Amino acid sequence: MIIAEVCVNVTANNIVQNYTYLVPERLKFLSLGWRVSIPFGQRTTDGFVISVREVDDNKIFPFELKEIYDVIDDEAWFTPKMISEAQWLAEFYLCPLSQTMGLFMPGRHGKKIETRIEKIYKLAGVYDAGNFERAKAKLRFLKILEKRGELRTFELAENKIPSSAVKSLIDLGLVEVEERRVLRDSYSKIRAVPKSFELTVEQVAAIKTVEKFLLARKFQGFLLYGVTSSGKTQVYIELAKITRRLGRRVIILVPEIALTGQIVSNFRAYFSDVAVLHSRLSLAERSDTFHKIRNGNVGIVIGARSGLFTPVDNVGLIVVDEEQDYSYKQENAPRYHARIVAEQFAKFHDATIVFGSATPSLETFYRAQQGELILLKMPQRVLNNPLPKVECVDMRGELRSGNREVLSRDLYRLLKKTLAEGNQAIILLNRRGWSTIVMCRSCGFVCVCPDCGLPMTYHADGHLLCHHCEIEAIPPEICPACGSKHIKFLGTGTEKLERALRKFLPDARAIRLDRDSARERFGHKKILDAFAKHEADILFGTQMVAKGHDISNVTTVGILNADASLSFSDFRAAELCFALITQAAGRAGRADLPGKVIVQAYNVNAPAIKFGCAQDYDKFYASELPQREEIFFPPFCRLVKLIVMSKDEAKAKSFAKEIVKAFKAEVVKNSATRQEILGPIKAAIANLRGVFRFAVLIKTQDLSAVRNFLRVHELHKRTDIYIDIDPATTD
Repeated sequence: MIIAEVCVNVTANNIVQNYTYLVPERLKFLSLGWRVSIPFGQRTTDGFVISVREVDDNKIFPFELKEIYDVIDDEAWFTPKMISEAQWLAEFYLCPLSQTMGLFMPGRHGKKIETRIEKIYKLAGVYDAGNFERAKAKLRFLKILEKRGELRTFELAENKIPSSAVKSLIDLGLVEVEERRVLRDSYSKIRAVPKSFELTVEQVAAIKTVEKFLLARKFQGFLLYGVTSSGKTQVYIELAKITRRLGRRVIILVPEIALTGQIVSNFRAYFSDVAVLHSRLSLAERSDTFHKIRNGNVGIVIGARSGLFTPVDNVGLIVVDEEQDYSYKQENAPRYHARIVAEQFAKFHDATIVFGSATPSLETFYRAQQGELILLKMPQRVLNNPLPKVECVDMRGELRSGNREVLSRDLYRLLKKTLAEGNQAIILLNRRGWSTIVMCRSCGFVCVCPDCGLPMTYHADGHLLCHHCEIEAIPPEICPACGSKHIKFLGTGTEKLERALRKFLPDARAIRLDRDSARERFGHKKILDAFAKHEADILFGTQMVAKGHDISNVTTVGILNADASLSFSDFRAAELCFALITQAAGRAGRADLPGKVIVQAYNVNAPAIKFGCAQDYDKFYASELPQREEIFFPPFCRLVKLIVMSKDEAKAKSFAKEIVKAFKAEVVKNSATRQEILGPIKAAIANLRGVFRFAVLIKTQDLSAVRNFLRVHELHKRTDIYIDIDPATTD
């Protein structure tokens, strides 16, 4: 008989083992990687076949074998490499294998991945036109087929050919029908031509250094540290050319879906076998992309973090562009960081990995300084264009002079000048909505989300919205806490900025880019394409406008509330502030025209603001690193965050204290390396839908020791705790 080991596709943390099932005779073709429908307890679910083997019919099992019901798809979904990668993810992030295998799936539980089959009509024989003088539709159809070779189903209606005419010609043997799988691709219309240019000395040096390792076909990591507009994308392209000539494949990761369109265009100028993967694609498009990759029709995969989880094999190069961006961190289970996963996958493939950024994360730059990564520097912009000139405006002075508007007077004057000269501008305000807080001036009550407790944002449509839970509410006219009518709308979001632009620059064509304006599928691409075609003069929005965009006519950038992130309690607050200023400023003056940037802030003397305005990463790094070392935070340790949950607040806090006590006794006391554990404290979201949450933070120089502690205590199997390795935030 044939049995199969199946990973059951359920999300329960306590189900970590695979289960054995009997393979019926009609499914004896089953092998590793198929999705199957199976009985599990009292229900039917789906699972992933991990292995299949034949055993003696007389073999006795300690349990009754249940039989697999059926296969779900038309082909095996997982390759051996994908399963190995999923197993590593489950082991590293302490989560069930079913969760990590789910990353490689484009669809939902048990949903069949449909293939789209289309009928293709072709000429099957010689015809005598005279026989169809009175059958004009039939004759037109035959002539089209003779001229074009074939016609697809949807083209029949376009050519006004009735189905009756088609059927008649098929019956006569003059037309034959062929069924063909149709592979959908929303990016198929993106075309570009290679630009004529000469590589800079720094680009050539970087390419030659990496090329040695590509040719050797062995793992090596690099940090490509280049100022904005230094030509990092062209380096990626040249390295991809080398990799493809070697017969190997390439993965290019970008942090934001909004950046995929431009980088796809850049790569399609040189390559015809480019595929794109991200969460905004439909299930069918993702399925078709997987099919093309599996069948060897794709040499380059471009995508957001999900671009890692495809059946691509023989990978020679992985690029993580804008590696510092925390969009690479997944906040839901499994809570992986794509930067870390990409490096491990590169090791699996004996591939080269290149991390690229103008503002590298301190962890990555520190690794390069320590020799763990090879550092490649590109300190000059292409064509030796200067970095934009940056001016910092102290908004406290604006308030003292009576200006309470969103735009400083200097930025307003610069925008008027920019538009008068026929140029374009980008304005960054990293807050959605109209007002970021709705508060009672009498008692201090703040409107918060009923589910998570975070402040709700007021939007121009008259509703409050929680940007975490997406819950809507109506703003109060009377304070629910004290009955006062003094409700104040505080803070500025992109919607309020939009009103200010219309008020002070009524003739300007302004277009907003944030999650609200780009909700429709490919909405971000439509907005960016319109701006690139100069159908708008000003592009404004959240951090989606700050990175990667290369638009030659942009000469001005405004950065509003630049120091807002410095009020965050997170240890990375200064790093995030510095990176956002530098990245946004880098959108200006990328072609022949000089760039000008105005940064608006209240805390103008903060190092992140000063060094950001100077666009001086080295000085920021030198000032920030000693502080990280003093408080023992990355890059001098790794972080593991535990969130303990219960409907009973005292119970949650007590359990968290037990974990801290056990860790100190078993790990801190006996470890040869530095280990610290902090907490418990109330989590940033202290109460989510009636569940109390406490955070515990572990700082470690030996991550394996921490994982071992968590395994020994089986904390990874519990439903009242979640584990976050390398978290984005610490509370």
